[in-house]
Amino acid sequence: MIIVTGGAGFIGSNIVKALNERGETDILVVDNLTNGHKMRNLADLDIADYMDRLDFIERINNGEEFGKVQAIFHEGATSATTEWDGHFVMKNNYEYSKSLLHWCLERGTQYLYASSASVYGAGSTFVENRQYEHPINMYAYSKFQFDQYVRRLQPEMQSQVVGFRYFNVYGPREQHKGTMSSTAFHFNNQILENGIARLFAGCEGYEDGAQRRDFVYVGDAVKVNLWFMDNPDKAGIFNLGTGRSQAFNDMANAVIDWHGQGTIEYIPFPDHLRGAYQSFTEADISALRAAGYSDEFLTVEEGVRAYMDILNVAD
Repeated sequence: MIIVTGGAGFIGSNIVKALNERGETDILVVDNLTNGHKMRNLADLDIADYMDRLDFIERINNGEEFGKVQAIFHEGATSATTEWDGHFVMKNNYEYSKSLLHWCLERGTQYLYASSASVYGAGSTFVENRQYEHPINMYAYSKFQFDQYVRRLQPEMQSQVVGFRYFNVYGPREQHKGTMSSTAFHFNNQILENGIARLFAGCEGYEDGAQRRDFVYVGDAVKVNLWFMDNPDKAGIFNLGTGRSQAFNDMANAVIDWHGQGTIEYIPFPDHLRGAYQSFTEADISALRAAGYSDEFLTVEEGVRAYMDILNVAD
């Protein structure tokens, strides 16, 4: 069996889909379906069972078994960067992740978990090293602190533990995320509504729409996850991005090009994001390459084309 927490979410459901494409259906999906719209991410997938995230962690903390579990992909988390209830975030992200980690270590189960590029804060160097890690919100801190916990235990670990510092992931099955969906998703909706993609005006020395992010297509992120599952001797914490940044203008223009119409409008940079916004990210993927992962990553133009082909298919 393979367990995917957050399996009805964005990256989690794409992992389940990729496992299905390999012929794997002995999958337990763990999630919180309070937002019932997320079920659409599961409706076309084949799984063995579903379990609520609170019921699951209770069983984990009680040391219960789920049969032979090869791997846990831990994608579930409270992901809102605007959530400042530290008690809530640390319980849902940090403590939950620790419980799963120890359950896996005791059984030799592969543990592949979602970290985040947000741990680097407003810095401009994105290398998996403590000196560059300065989280600036509670979500980032919860991810950072769990990475630190893993690092402390890593020398004694007898089974695979891998953390993925996701950069800006975009692609199919993210529609349930609302305001937290990718810019590609929002730009598509805006072009369909009135033909205008809205981007932030310049800030912190950047021209209008010229803030840069490392945008990674979800299909590429999933490929990295499955590569590590196939290579259980590889462990550590790795940046998961393309290794190249592109401007938000590039993302908007790629959506406009797909539709063959549309313009860009720049809106004032929000005051509440000043000091809590990453204007530049670019993954250093040297460690990922050194581990042996050699596949190329899609550019924004290639990834957006693939995404729009899926997103704009009529129901």
